Formats: sequence, structure tokens, C-alpha cells
Amino acid sequence: MNKKLSALFFILLFAPFVLFAQNASDSSAYKQEKPVEVKEVKKKWYETLSLRGYTQIRYNRLLETNGQLKCDQCDRSIGDGGGLFFRRARLTLFGDVHPRVYMYIQTDLATNALISGPASSVTGMGFVQLRDLYGDIYLNDSKSLRTRIGLSKIPYGFDNIQSSQNRIALDRSDAINSGMYNERDMAVLLYFTPPKIRERYKHLVSSGLKGSGDYGVLGFGIFNGQTTNRLDYGNAQHVVARASYPFQLKSGQYIEAGVSGFTGYFNTKEIKNADVLSPTNIQEQRIDGFLVVYPQPIGFQMEYNWGMGPRFTNNNGVFSVQRKPLDGGYAQVMFLQKVKKMTFIPYVRAQYYNGGKKIEQDARSYIVKELEFGLEYQINSALEFTAAYMMSDRRFEDSKKPVNHQKGNLLRLQLQFNY
Repeated sequence: MNKKLSALFFILLFAPFVLFAQNASDSSAYKQEKPVEVKEVKKKWYETLSLRGYTQIRYNRLLETNGQLKCDQCDRSIGDGGGLFFRRARLTLFGDVHPRVYMYIQTDLATNALISGPASSVTGMGFVQLRDLYGDIYLNDSKSLRTRIGLSKIPYGFDNIQSSQNRIALDRSDAINSGMYNERDMAVLLYFTPPKIRERYKHLVSSGLKGSGDYGVLGFGIFNGQTTNRLDYGNAQHVVARASYPFQLKSGQYIEAGVSGFTGYFNTKEIKNADVLSPTNIQEQRIDGFLVVYPQPIGFQMEYNWGMGPRFTNNNGVFSVQRKPLDGGYAQVMFLQKVKKMTFIPYVRAQYYNGGKKIEQDARSYIVKELEFGLEYQINSALEFTAAYMMSDRRFEDSKKPVNHQKGNLLRLQLQFNY
């Protein structure tokens, strides 16, 4: 018995030393092994793409005082015949398919389309359109210089290039948008944005301050000029140029200012009736200036443009489309207040326009005066609700309605889903 106890004691006493020696041997062997090389798996181009989108549902008939008040370009569900309406339903596929190539594709799955021409227009829902399809080619390693080729927004103004997903007011202003219907065209563009400013543009959107995105500190290019993705019937491309800069004050306040302009010849053959006289091509020229004080928490936004363009003219019963002066813009005050995860943005916007709308029947002649009070309520990141009370005074003329002057008020509601 004593011998067995002695053997057990011996084992317990020396076992730790044996285990230590074994571990030391294993550790030494481990150190002598060559590290395993891990090869980086290169992603396929389609693995770098992302998908996002948003949907806007509207109703414009509450507290309506005049069903004859219409706005073909801004929202065709306003007035008689309007009801619950898909204003936009967008899906966007985007991403870097190569270190030097970025792709962007956007569709509108439920748009209300305006087809110009004397025949009529398409007003039904469920109309699928291609909104954007372009590629950015980076010309240097810092990506500060890039060229954009394809169907894209044209860098004119601020209101036009700001996404409808981010814009506070429900519609773009008549004055700015009348120069660039649908904001897009087939184009070849060159943008310059220093990396520091590119991050600033990105922050102004991602932080909820209602930025426009990166359309360059300097932008220049050519585009067809006959509205979205239509052939250049003018046989000479339009030219556009834009300069803007987002300043950041020591207080942290962001202020952006910019100027832009374009020139070219617009072909009138598809927008006028046969009995309306007009040159085949009418030169249009515009210059735009804007100033944005981002809401931190109080903000201010102002934009105005001047120029020459196609406009319906009634000269003692002789109808024609002529090159005429135009001017107009808007001013907006807003206040941004966050309450926990919710955001409230009350705003007031006034707009004015005196000029023609080249894409509408006979390049309709307009005088627009409008005041809008609204509130955007961001319930969470996926859901927004906007209510806006609009007081509008619109006078327009074309060959079918030589004088149409409508005044009215209405309450507009919009629910927006972000995904």
C-alpha cells in the first residue's frame, strides 16, 4: 500500500514538469512553422453594387378651393380628376464596378409621364421610365476629377439637382425646373471636386441637412437639350457650366453658394400645333445663382434665374412661339428640430416665374405666384410625412386656351417610404 501511495505521489509531483516541457516543445515547433498565407479574394463587379429606393404617395384635394387650378409640370394629380397618387417610386442600383469606374442606374416604377406634342399626353400610373443610367470614370487616383457619360442630371442650379427624396418642398420651383424638364438628359460631363469637399457634400446629405450631393465644385459639359433622353433635333448640343462651394464656418454652420448657366437651340416641332408659327430652332440661354444656409437649426434657401427661351405669343390673334425673356425663382425659410429619433422641419416657400415652358403645349406662357407653408415630419429613417398648404395664382396661355387664369388654395399630403 505504501508503495502504491509513493508511486502516486511521484506521478503527481513530476506531472506538471512533464506537461510544461511538452508545451514548450510544441511552442518551439509552432514558432518554426511558416505562417499560412491568406489570399485575398477579389470581389466580382456585381458584389460591389448596392440597392436603394424610395416611394412617394400623395393626396392633393383637401381644403381645395378651385379644381381648375392645375400644374402639369410639377404634379399632374393637382385639381379635378386627382386622387391618391404615386408621385414617385424609385429603385437605384449603384456602386464601383472598378476602382476607376462607378455605375448608377435608377428607374421610376410608377411615374406620371408628360409626353409633349399636340396629340395629347400620357397620364396613367404604372408607366416605367429610365431616370438615370450613367458611368463615372475617375481620371486620377484621388478621384477629384471625373467624367460622367450617359443619362444624368444636368448640373444647373440647386433646386434641380437636389434629390426629390431629400427636398423639403413637395415640388421643384417652376422658374428653375422649366429650363431643365425632368432635370436629366443624355450628356458628357466633367466634374472637379477635391476629396475634402467631396466628404463635405456627402455629409450635407447623410446628416439630414438637405444637401444636393456631389455635382462638383466645378462642372462643365454638353447635353442634347431636347429634354430627357430624346434625340438632339436641334442638331447642336447644349453647353452647361456650374461652379459651387460649400463653406464651413468656425461655428460649424454650412453655407453653399453657386452660379450656373446653359445655352443651346431648342427644336419646337414636337410641342406646337400646326397653326402656331415658330422658327424650327429657338436659342435658349439661362443663368442661375443660388445661396443656401443649411438648417442648423434655422436655414435659408434662395435661387433665381434669368434668360431667354421659347414662349407662346398671342399678337392680336396670331399665335406663335418666339424667343422671349424669362425670369423667376424662389426663397425658402426652414427650421430643423430633432426630438429623440424624430425630425421636424417646418418651412415657408414663395416662388415666382414669368416666362415660357418649352416642353408644354406651344411653349405655354406663364406667370406664376405661389406661397407654400409646410411641415416635414421624419418619423424614422424609413418613413416621412409632409403636409403643405399651398396658395397659388397661375396664369398661362397657349393656342387652345389663349387666357387661363386660375387662383386657388389646397392642402397637400405626402407619405414617403425610404428603403
